[in-house]
Amino acid sequence: GTDGANTPGVWNGIDGRAVSEFKDMVKAFHRENIAVIMDVVYNHVSNYDYHPFKYIDREMYFRLNPKGNYIAHSGCGNDTKTEHSAMRKLILESVKYWMTEYHVDGFRFDLGNLIDPVTRELIIAELKTLNPNVIILAEPWGNGYDPAGFSDMGWASFNDQFRNGVKGQNPIDDLGFIFGSWQGKNSQKSLQRYVTGSLTQSGGQYINVAHSVNYLESHDDHTLGDFIRIGSGQVDENDRISDRLENSLVENDQLTLNKLAALFLLTSQGTTFLHAGQEWARSKVISDTNVPDKKIGKIDHNSYEKDNETNWLNWDEKELNEELVSYYKGLIQIRKNYPEFRHSEPEDYEFVNLGKKIAVAYALDNNIFVAMNGDYKKSLKLNLPVGDWHVLADAERIDLEGERTLSEKVSLPPTSGMILIKSGSVKNR
Repeated sequence: GTDGANTPGVWNGIDGRAVSEFKDMVKAFHRENIAVIMDVVYNHVSNYDYHPFKYIDREMYFRLNPKGNYIAHSGCGNDTKTEHSAMRKLILESVKYWMTEYHVDGFRFDLGNLIDPVTRELIIAELKTLNPNVIILAEPWGNGYDPAGFSDMGWASFNDQFRNGVKGQNPIDDLGFIFGSWQGKNSQKSLQRYVTGSLTQSGGQYINVAHSVNYLESHDDHTLGDFIRIGSGQVDENDRISDRLENSLVENDQLTLNKLAALFLLTSQGTTFLHAGQEWARSKVISDTNVPDKKIGKIDHNSYEKDNETNWLNWDEKELNEELVSYYKGLIQIRKNYPEFRHSEPEDYEFVNLGKKIAVAYALDNNIFVAMNGDYKKSLKLNLPVGDWHVLADAERIDLEGERTLSEKVSLPPTSGMILIKSGSVKNR
C-alpha cells in the first residue's frame, strides 16, 4: 500500500497487520536468541510542507534561526528541538513504548549528537529501568563529533576512526592500512589502539570497549566490497557495470584485501558490527528503474533512497564468493571460541616492535599470537614466542582444528593476517 508519510490524507497501518507482523517478527528473533535493535531518527524530519509538527507549533518542535528559518545541521531535513519539553517527552514516550509494547531490545540513534545531552541522559536512564541490558548506540556526529561524550553517558557509538584507519576514508585518494597506507594521522600506535578497543587511556574515545562499535561498512557510503573494488583499481568509479554478478566476484587482490579487513575487525576488542552482505563483498550497482538516473550501472556510494535492486540482497552473490563467506564464518567462530578477543584488557597485550612497518603483531594473554601485514609488496618476517603454535587462520583459510603448526619463525605474505594458538590451547566447538 501507499506510505501515508508521503501522501497527504493517507493513513498508515489501517488494518493493523503491520503491528501484529512486527510483534511476530520480534518473537521469532527472540526464539533464536537474536536481539532486535531499531534504527530510529528523532533528530530531524523531512522538509516537505505536510509535516504535522509544522502546523501544531513549529517553534516548539523545530530549531529555528533568528530569522525564523529551519536549522538543518543534519544536512537532510529540519532539526527537531529535542531540548524542548514537548519534543523530549515525545522521544522518551516513543522509545519506551517500543520497548514495552513491541519488546525491542534497543535502539540505534541516527545523528545522535543532534539530540541534546539532557535528553540523551534521560533516554538511557529511563530505558535501563525497563531493561538493564538495553542496547543503545548512536552515530556520534551531527553538528559536532563527540564519541567520548556518548561513552561517558554509557552509550555505544560507531567508531569511524577504526573504519578509516583500517580501510581508509575514500577509495580514490585516502586509503588505509589494508592497502598499505597510513590514513590521515594513523600509525602503528593507532592500529594497536584499535585492536585494544580505542580506550581513552590509549588515546582513544571510549571508557569501555563495549562502547566502541567497530565497523568497516554500514548503510552509508560504499560497501567494503565496493571500496576495495575501487581502491584496488579493479573498478573505476565511473565505470558502468553491465554484468552485476561478474562485478560481484572477488578474486586475487580483492579477496586478500577483504580477508585482511575481516581478520582485523573480528580480532579487535569492542562491539563488532557487520553489515548485511559484507561477508560476500556485496556490491551496490545502481539499478535501471522507471526513475530517470544518469548514474545507472555505476557503483553507488550512498544508496539510502533506493528501494530497488541497488539495495536488495542478491543471495547468488553469496554462492559466488563462498570462500570469503567461509572465512567470515570461521573468524566469527574463533571470536566465540576465544573470549580473549572480546574481554581482554590493554595490559594483556604484548605488541611486537615493528619499527615503521605497515603492520601490527601481538601476543595476547600468552596463548594467542596475531599478526597482520598491510604492506602490499613485502612479506613480514617475525620471531614467534617460545613454543609450538597452531595456525587457526592465515591468508588462505580458517582451520578451527589448527592442524598446521609453527615454531620459532613465521613469514606473512603481503596483505595478509594470521591467528596462532599456543599448543594445548586449541578450542573447537
